[in-house]
Amino acid sequence: MIFCSKCVYPNIAVNLDIDDDNVCSSCRAYEEAANITEKQWKKREDKLIEILEKAQKTNEGDYDCIIPVGGGKDSYWQTHKIKSLGFNPLLVTYHGNNYLPEGQKNLDRMKDVFNCDHYIFYPGTETLQKLNKAAFKMMGDMNWHNHAGIRIIPSQAAVKFKVPIFIWGEVAWDISGMFSPNDFVEFNKRMVLEHEMRGFTRLDFIDKEGIKEDEMKWCKMPTDEEFAENNLRGLYLGNYQKWDPYKQTEIIKKLYDWEEARLPFERTYRTISNLDDMHENGIHDYMKWIKFGYGRCSDHASKDIRLGYISREQGIEYVKKYDHIKPRRDLNRWLKYVDMQEDEFDEIADTFRDKRVWKKEGNKWTKFNIWDNNE
Repeated sequence: MIFCSKCVYPNIAVNLDIDDDNVCSSCRAYEEAANITEKQWKKREDKLIEILEKAQKTNEGDYDCIIPVGGGKDSYWQTHKIKSLGFNPLLVTYHGNNYLPEGQKNLDRMKDVFNCDHYIFYPGTETLQKLNKAAFKMMGDMNWHNHAGIRIIPSQAAVKFKVPIFIWGEVAWDISGMFSPNDFVEFNKRMVLEHEMRGFTRLDFIDKEGIKEDEMKWCKMPTDEEFAENNLRGLYLGNYQKWDPYKQTEIIKKLYDWEEARLPFERTYRTISNLDDMHENGIHDYMKWIKFGYGRCSDHASKDIRLGYISREQGIEYVKKYDHIKPRRDLNRWLKYVDMQEDEFDEIADTFRDKRVWKKEGNKWTKFNIWDNNE
């Protein structure tokens, strides 16, 4: 494995490239974003206002835009920003059944603190349990339903309520360097299918773990014709304003009493991210480590290094402390949720190990780690 010389990402990270100077595409994209002046950011915000005002005049629905929300720091910030610009959004939530208590509280309060209408979709609990188990066996990702739902349900709502514009938060160039900040990349169905949904659709789950076709009716993205007829357009707020999760979180805490996680996570040092699914930072992220040899702590540390909140050396120490941890509290809860034994979980998990990363020595899996460069 090769690691970026500026952050802590390995070359195996999804959609990432590392150049001849050992700098990853995500760091390069951030360098581009860091060169955008305040004047240029103001022009970008003016462009967003122009798009929303045009949609406001022409759309047939009762709302100016849709904001997909999970009650987390980003969705609070998105709603705060759009409301402060003078627009009336409809909040839309896919509820995946595994919220942390403070995450659920944050979600429940959004309709009150923002005085926004809030549309929430809940799949059946038994369906979600079966989907967790089936997706884990099929692709090593028990959170597939969440990745699909948070994209599909807002898209359906856009058609249902005749609101063509929906506003996402972070943009892909900040996460993996897939795009330049000057590309103004927008939400599209191909990215959802290939990235979020791992190339699977609802039909792949029929008869898996007893899942019936009727249980997957909700998991259907609008057709290409519906996207075109309704002029659906998904914008990323990160293209139109300078994105800093820490500064934004401090603002929403002060204005709306937003709560971060009360207990520390087992696999990362951040307590402000992923409160809408207790397994996202836990057993789901442990599977990323099992597959690719890095985890959510690497994601958080890399972002925080670029933003200047920690040094690369500190990031490496965090990765060494957290990335390999098997989250006992989270794993025990999930195994009970889907009625699975730990030895079965481990046996299935090992089948997803990337051979570019892992090798087995005796009964132990080993890999090259970022701190091996420094020892």
